Amino acid sequence: MVHIRNIALPDFPLLLAPMEDVSDPPFRAVCKQGGADLMYTEFISSEGLIRAAAKSRQKLDVFDYERPIGIQLFGSDVDTMGECARISTEAGPDLIDINYGCPVKQVACRGAGAALLRDIPKMVQMTEAVVKATHLPVTVKTRLGWDDTTKNVEEVAERLQDIGIEALTVHGRTRVQMYKGEADWRLIAAIKNNPRIRIPIFGNGDIDSPQKAVEYKNRYGVDGVMIGRAAIGYPWIFREVKHYVATGELLAPPTVEERVQACRFHFDKSLEWKGPRAGVFEMRRHYAQYFRGLEGARQWRTRLVESNDPTEIHAIMDEIIAAEPVLVG
Repeated sequence: MVHIRNIALPDFPLLLAPMEDVSDPPFRAVCKQGGADLMYTEFISSEGLIRAAAKSRQKLDVFDYERPIGIQLFGSDVDTMGECARISTEAGPDLIDINYGCPVKQVACRGAGAALLRDIPKMVQMTEAVVKATHLPVTVKTRLGWDDTTKNVEEVAERLQDIGIEALTVHGRTRVQMYKGEADWRLIAAIKNNPRIRIPIFGNGDIDSPQKAVEYKNRYGVDGVMIGRAAIGYPWIFREVKHYVATGELLAPPTVEERVQACRFHFDKSLEWKGPRAGVFEMRRHYAQYFRGLEGARQWRTRLVESNDPTEIHAIMDEIIAAEPVLVG
């Protein structure tokens, strides 16, 4: 088993990446059913949390069926991050995670997320403030470095372990790369093979199939992998990876009925958590992914997106099952 202090995970655990405007409780519920072993909230702005901004506060919602679940924080001020760790601890997660990897301008250009890769002393100071502010395990997600000339993640791993983090996830790209090009896991492997490193090391980036998950497991020796974009509209990626790891065989893709059932479950959770208006609206971004590759997918998606009536949306999903569309791509 893999342990993050008192949190026991299976061998080679599969983590769901925290994704802004994606990894909300309804989406996490679907991925938990699909087999995710550890999940995180969307990242939460420390400044927003201190201001008691409604959107930031709502992101603190965690539920028992999600466990183990971590709350992920980002920010640019050391004292504010410590205070937010205390606030987040009161929400009852199993761990606190710090985001030092988000590359988007709105975050990095304000001195948060991946920007801290250009100021390692401040990163260390901020991490120490979070560790001291909570009794929960603290983990970190980061990148290889800011750019190709500053790939400093090996130093980051040692220094953050020394001040008390209990697991590290590394995305195999620099901030400058954003999400372009191929993720480079060689430095992730170097961290895992460092005899000084005692904490679990998880790899992230480009895991979009069971074959790739096993290939990277064997090649780079990581303790587990974090899956992000590949799980959007396809929560079965977790069970498929687990089956392939255990047997070396590929599972059959989900049936039309399974796709509709997952989408329906996601939809119902969205209504439950966000209310009928926001729940219907925010679910629209997911339909294309759930029904990607099905014959007639465009017409189904169009009808689902254009409807504001939950009853009608359920009826359209029933029609999809009855039509028995074939997988064409």
